Amino acid sequence: MDSKKVIVLYGPRQVGKTTLINAIIEEYNQPTLFITGDNPSHRIQWANPSWSTIQQLIAPFNFIFIDEAQRIENIGLSVKMIIDSKQNKQVFLTGSSSINLADSMRESLTGRKWEYTLYPFSWSELKKARSLAGISEQLEEFLIYGMYPEVILTKAHKMETLRNLAGSYLYKDIMEQGGIRKPDVVSRLLQALAWQVGNEVSYNELAQTIQSNKETVMRYIYLLESAFVIFRLDPLSRNPRNEISSSRKIYFYDNGIRNAILDNFSTLSVRNDIGALWENFFIAERKKIIEYQQLPARTYFWRSKSQSEIDYIEEINGEMTAYEIKWNEKAKIKFPASFLTSYHPKECLAVNKENYWDKLE
Repeated sequence: MDSKKVIVLYGPRQVGKTTLINAIIEEYNQPTLFITGDNPSHRIQWANPSWSTIQQLIAPFNFIFIDEAQRIENIGLSVKMIIDSKQNKQVFLTGSSSINLADSMRESLTGRKWEYTLYPFSWSELKKARSLAGISEQLEEFLIYGMYPEVILTKAHKMETLRNLAGSYLYKDIMEQGGIRKPDVVSRLLQALAWQVGNEVSYNELAQTIQSNKETVMRYIYLLESAFVIFRLDPLSRNPRNEISSSRKIYFYDNGIRNAILDNFSTLSVRNDIGALWENFFIAERKKIIEYQQLPARTYFWRSKSQSEIDYIEEINGEMTAYEIKWNEKAKIKFPASFLTSYHPKECLAVNKENYWDKLE
């Protein structure tokens, strides 16, 4: 808490950003002005107001909470005026589209903000709340239905909740503000990406699959990343003659969203994509750990041109940890000698359904 800086909380819709900020406000018990970009009248009122208007609006309040701020035109300039006035007003912003909100704040709030990201529930959060034994029994449920708060906290209507989220609601901001003219192309792209989790992705092949062009695919993937639906994993390649360097893998922030896009909530016993589900789950959980612990980590996958590969790599301060992620604890795993010789990793870890929990702390 620092009235000299704005607190900005990013994250997808429905992960609890508003709930979290409201809890903080309730704890401090301060007069608070609530503004939401989802309210048309608020958007009009806060789009390019004069300083005299802002002063009148904020005068009785110590806290100012602007929810879904990316939907308000030039909100960064308005907030800059509040901060620069030095009236000791604590400002909170939340946003479900990092690109739209970040663009609004890039110049106006440089050096004037603390930024955080909130994701669906993490394994470590649920362990603290429910115990290791309690959530270990729910692993299959997490792999199928994901870890969105509403899905975790309610026993019924999981599929309906996820279908609603996986529709345009989850990425409504990029549909409205990202210049997307063909929503059906986004749907086809998401389906194609959902099928390819864990595999290397070619933009040209995706374009052919969804009957579009490479430039559109690249733009839509960028926008879906900004809305916290998907994220990329780039290849580690410091020896371009022997290692691939131009492809990438794409994962979903939440397994439940991925399965809703495919409309497949079948149990693990009848699925043929358990490896993809497990890999997506583990890497997404590691991403949450890196963010929440503010680790200076770079993340990659690795593949040589001779087809040797490693699923996932984290590099922190020049030291690498390599992970092979297999559902079956009996799977034979051997880390390629060419990788070990080239990169000298600090650790090489085989992760499976029997030993994963201590890697998610």
